[in-house]
Formats: sequence, structure tokens, C-alpha cells
Amino acid sequence: MAKLILTRHGQSLWNAENKFTGWVDVPLSEQGRAEATIASCKLRDYRVRVCFTSMLFRAIETAIIILTEVDDICDGRIPIIKHEAGDADWHGWDKYNGDPEQELPVYPTAILDERYYGELQGLNKVETAAKFGKEQVQLWRRSYDVAPPGGESLEDTVKRTVPFFRDRIMKHLMAGDNVLIAAHGNSLRSIIKQLENLSEEEIVNVELGTAIPILYDVDSNGQITDKVILN
Repeated sequence: MAKLILTRHGQSLWNAENKFTGWVDVPLSEQGRAEATIASCKLRDYRVRVCFTSMLFRAIETAIIILTEVDDICDGRIPIIKHEAGDADWHGWDKYNGDPEQELPVYPTAILDERYYGELQGLNKVETAAKFGKEQVQLWRRSYDVAPPGGESLEDTVKRTVPFFRDRIMKHLMAGDNVLIAAHGNSLRSIIKQLENLSEEEIVNVELGTAIPILYDVDSNGQITDKVILN
């Protein structure tokens, strides 16, 4: 039985300013770093074997804090950011392979990035509601298949995250590896929809707090047998 640990990143600077963030690479706030540290303490009894994050710094920073604040989580291994084999952006310089008994691989991928908010990115949410109307902004934010101007809907996010989760991450779980995913509210909700077989109507009502770990037990057949939220 493997553990799948999902956590949204800690509070970012733009979360604190109530702005739409999306793909803008905004770092954690001081509160966000503290939240990640608290999450690490909550996970001290678990041993992570592999980690996946988005390419956005707030998710990477959250993952590294969780993995390093409490030594036992890595079971003595050192977190090392890895590049997927064949990544063209690295021009073949992705050949480093360390000692798997000494290192814990951390894989950043843009597939786990937050939902793209298009023209709303950088705008204050209250001011945006005043400009476009509260109902319209709520539709952009919380509907399943309606995208903001120039952006992605949650349905679009599902289409990129779920195949990656199924093909790249699930094999680790089925092999018995405990996996940490540090990502974003919408990229994680899209995975949760798949894990819990939620309807389109159900998933739009799911809210994820910052740096609150959600744990799933996954058996060797890839079936979820239990869920715990470490509030």
C-alpha cells in the first residue's frame, strides 16, 4: 500500500494580495513558507520516495520546504531536482544519475502548473468582480467548462494533468512508492476529480487550503482505499 500526498502550495505573495495568479511565477509569502513548514511537521511520520511539482516556483519552494524541514520525511535521502529524460530544453545535458539510495528525485513539470487565467492574471479579484460582475467572475472561477478570456477552464486542466498522472505518477504508487505532489488548487482538483470519480458538478465545489496535505492510500492495482486530510 502506497501513500499519495497532495498539497497545494503555501500562500503566495499574490494570494495575499487577492490577485489572479495562474502561470505568473510568484514566490511564497512569509506566511506561505511558514505553512509549508507546518505541513512538513504534519508529515513527519511518512516517508516520501519521489516528488512531482509544477514548474512554478511557489510549488517547487513548497515541496523543498516540506522535504527538508523534517529530516525523516526523505528517509535520509537528499532531494534532487531532476529533468525528465529527453527534455529538449536541456539539450542532452540531463544525463546526471546519482545514487538512488542517497537521493530523492523531485520532478518539476509544466503539466502540473496552475490553470491558466489568461487576461485575468495579475488582476485583483474584487476589482475584477466590480468590472465584469460578480456572477460572471464566479462562472470563470468555479464552472467546469467555462474559461476566462484567453485562459483555461478546469476541463482544459483535467485534459493535461490526468493523462500525466495516470501514465507517469501512478506507476510509482502501484510499485509501492510514497509520492508527494506539490502543485496548485486547480491542477490538484483535476487530479482529485479522477481519484474520487467526482462529477463535474461535485468538483467545482471542492476547495483546497494552502499547504494542507491530503493523503490517499493506493493499492497495487491503483485503487484508492482511504483518504485523510491533515488539517
